Amino acid sequence: MKNILLIGLATAGLLLPLAISAGTPINPTPPLGLPPLFIPKANPLTQEKIDLGRELFMDRRLSHNNVMSCAMCHVPEQGFTSHELGAAIGLQGRSLRRNSPAMYNVGYQRSLFHEGRELHLEDQVWAPLLAKNEMNMPSIGYVVEKIKMMPEYKGRFEAAFGGEATAERIGFALASYQRAMVSGNSRFDRWYYGGEKNALNTREQRGFEVFRGKGSCIACHTVGEKHALFTDHKFYNTGHGWQRSMAPVKTTHKVQLAPGVFVDVSDEQLDDFEKPLPDVGRYEVTLDPKDRWAYKTPSLRNVAITAPYMHDGAFSSLEAVVEFYNKGGVDNPDKSPLIFPLNLTEEEKADLVAFMKTLTGDNIDALARDARRARENYPVPKQDPSDFYMESIGNSRP
Repeated sequence: MKNILLIGLATAGLLLPLAISAGTPINPTPPLGLPPLFIPKANPLTQEKIDLGRELFMDRRLSHNNVMSCAMCHVPEQGFTSHELGAAIGLQGRSLRRNSPAMYNVGYQRSLFHEGRELHLEDQVWAPLLAKNEMNMPSIGYVVEKIKMMPEYKGRFEAAFGGEATAERIGFALASYQRAMVSGNSRFDRWYYGGEKNALNTREQRGFEVFRGKGSCIACHTVGEKHALFTDHKFYNTGHGWQRSMAPVKTTHKVQLAPGVFVDVSDEQLDDFEKPLPDVGRYEVTLDPKDRWAYKTPSLRNVAITAPYMHDGAFSSLEAVVEFYNKGGVDNPDKSPLIFPLNLTEEEKADLVAFMKTLTGDNIDALARDARRARENYPVPKQDPSDFYMESIGNSRP
């Protein structure tokens, strides 16, 4: 796809109208509502790296058993998250603790993952590849050697980097593709920053007044004079994580045993199969007791299409999220003082939800179509992964 602009960026207005030759850095201009995108000097955006990163993102062979790809948790048609799952499911059905974060505008994030344990996309990409309950690759070296043995990638890496696959180049390519997932120019942007008076209807405009007034949402989901990321990049204890760990509300789940045959199963019974791992949020990074059950403020851009919500995907609708915050979260010793009862009326809650639905970028369909251009269903290698590894070791010896 040399000399072809990434559709998602082009439709967002992110690329300047010039032809891009092989290896030429892309000079981005942000879409309406977003600030300039920070691009590391060590990893300038090029079309070749974006194309390569897209292929890697969709390739199931980057998991140990050739089944899982990045796109199986970050589904392009589902807002680059997964609508069906509260918490993600990894290799061989292994449960994860948290919801798959949406990928839109991830290049603007100051920290990554719900608890902020990584700071750079180039580093972050390795966590799911190596995690035992995600893609389960044995080591960084294993990933590199496996990709080197895939002939279709040789030309890709040559075009993007002028050489073969390395750990750094794999990280740079995946980071470049994710950094290019920019989405702005929403109806809100056209109304607030573009001066289109009719871009929002009366209810949606009332919802924005609730958002920045009585609802106090803007205290964490910030809006600036020239652009809005709808996040302050900080971490807060809302009480949701505390309740899930310390005072869980017991429920039952309907389980299908056979067609038409269902039984109710309690949380305690499910715990007998796999008890949920404890999750104390930001504390796992800082070891500061004040950070227990604190999670990163998510951006609200494209929030209408990225359900379910919260760090564990516990809420399936925006209405449920608004109700949680309207009640003031859940009281606990470390709850943030910014979380308190809002006393919103039913109309105000409905207006607030209507407003949040105006934050959807104008290029989300194009980004999904662009992702699907990559070859998702790669042929599964005939040899066993252990055979591959022994072969790669043998080939590397003099």
